[in-house]
Amino acid sequence: MKIFKLKKNLHSLIIVVTIIIFSAVFISFDDTDDFDLAKNLDIYQTLIRELRLYYVDDIQSAKIIKTSIDEMLVSLDPYTVYYPESKIEDFKFMTTGQYGGVGAIIRKDSLNIIIDQVYKDYPADRAGIRPGDILKMVENKKVTNINTDDVSELLKGVPGTDVSITVFRPFRKQEISFTVKREKIQVKNVPYYGMINSETGYIKLTGFTQSAYEEVKEALNKLKKQNAKNLILDLRGNPGGLLGEAVKITSLFVNKGTDVVSTKGKVKQQNHAYKTKEKPKDTKIKIVVLVSRNSASAAEIVSGALQDLDRAVILGQRTYGKGLVQIFRDLSYNAKIKITTSKYYIPSGRCIQALDYTHRNPDGSVGHIPDTLISKFKTKNGRTVYDGGGILPDIQIQEKNINPLSKYLLFNFIIFDYANIYSYTHDTITKADDFEISDKEYNDFIEYVVKQNVKYKTKTDRALEAFIKSSKEEKFYDKLSNEIEQLQNDLKHDVRDDLIHFKSNIKELLSMAIITRYYYQHGVIEYSLENNLEISEALKVLADNEKYGSILKNP
Repeated sequence: MKIFKLKKNLHSLIIVVTIIIFSAVFISFDDTDDFDLAKNLDIYQTLIRELRLYYVDDIQSAKIIKTSIDEMLVSLDPYTVYYPESKIEDFKFMTTGQYGGVGAIIRKDSLNIIIDQVYKDYPADRAGIRPGDILKMVENKKVTNINTDDVSELLKGVPGTDVSITVFRPFRKQEISFTVKREKIQVKNVPYYGMINSETGYIKLTGFTQSAYEEVKEALNKLKKQNAKNLILDLRGNPGGLLGEAVKITSLFVNKGTDVVSTKGKVKQQNHAYKTKEKPKDTKIKIVVLVSRNSASAAEIVSGALQDLDRAVILGQRTYGKGLVQIFRDLSYNAKIKITTSKYYIPSGRCIQALDYTHRNPDGSVGHIPDTLISKFKTKNGRTVYDGGGILPDIQIQEKNINPLSKYLLFNFIIFDYANIYSYTHDTITKADDFEISDKEYNDFIEYVVKQNVKYKTKTDRALEAFIKSSKEEKFYDKLSNEIEQLQNDLKHDVRDDLIHFKSNIKELLSMAIITRYYYQHGVIEYSLENNLEISEALKVLADNEKYGSILKNP
């Protein structure tokens, strides 16, 4: 009787609490939109309850609710993201560049989890785990057919704790077990800096986490001690990060108190104007900033501000065009949301957002800002710049095209696998900036690829396939079949011939993959300095004072 009474009272309590909660929701909303919100929250709660009671299979409530949240947020924009408590380590890594783990990047193929990269001198590297190793067990759990997020969670943990890892090394056909002590992994924002010639320093900046400013400042100080009179700041492929770090990095090169960026959104309290607060390190050093179509967000603030202030020459390809600002807000149960709150505006007054998430196409896709809405703005010296489409470089360099065969070899990890084989048969190689595979070694690679049953398609192949499909639909195929067959024969690929034809491009990609096995990311960057069009063009501009000055003056 007492048990029944307790259950009855508990049931009554739940009903009362539910009524109070939803009454509070309804009372706090007094217009139609807010009423609809409360109504739909009620529907959602009852929908989940009915699914749990009556759906044919057991339902993981947390999983389907997480899916619904993710889909709701992606309908707004790609940058508004929910982080449940289980993913807070991802949040910390995004803002600090730090996490507790072993220092390895993993990826999944059709069946297995593969070690894609290890960070130099971190636990996985010191233990002897190598790129290409196949993860079999982590913490005595089989990880075959498990997604990378779950395996990543097993590898991460509190620094100082041990994690057991078993791998299969395919090129040695051996299974190896390791016990690895986790550490605090700090991924550098500046993986490389150095002098390119006697007067020009180079800084590669790959992110904007909390240490970005300090890393760039340290690199700049060391380059200036080596008498650097010019600087190449490489932001290619930099996806952005913390706005504050972008402002501080800009402050290294402009006077204290300079306007860098302002934010404007629906909530006025979130509107801010950011000026430089730090004393500059050098307001005279000549600067070329390298950008690409994947330079975004904070990288666009730095490059855009330096362009608007006529403080640097921007060189490369038009940038991504992310002019939106996100902030983090705390949610219940230690969860967080990264939410888009405003747009940012660089010194000329322009916003460089390229995609209009507010006004979508009828099919739900996102369109670019139309040309009719793009406006002109002026830099400090009176040069004309534009909003609505990323940062347009002062000197545009066409992006290097990768041929279809090279793409196939990269995306199917044939180059990756061969680099692993090479590293097992060569204990050492020459310095990264001097390394080049020989013709004999390239011929060995050709023989390896020919055995891989390579099948790839060019744009012409795809165009012909589309043409054949259309001709059949429109009843022209029979009339054109002989010509189509001739085209198909003419377009047949001879992999060996194509490997020779694209030798220069493929050798470069293969060399970089091999260098990674010996000199890590640092070595690949060092190698690329000797083999890069954008850097060559940047050096030419920096060596020509007249041209450099004329670019930054009002024409």
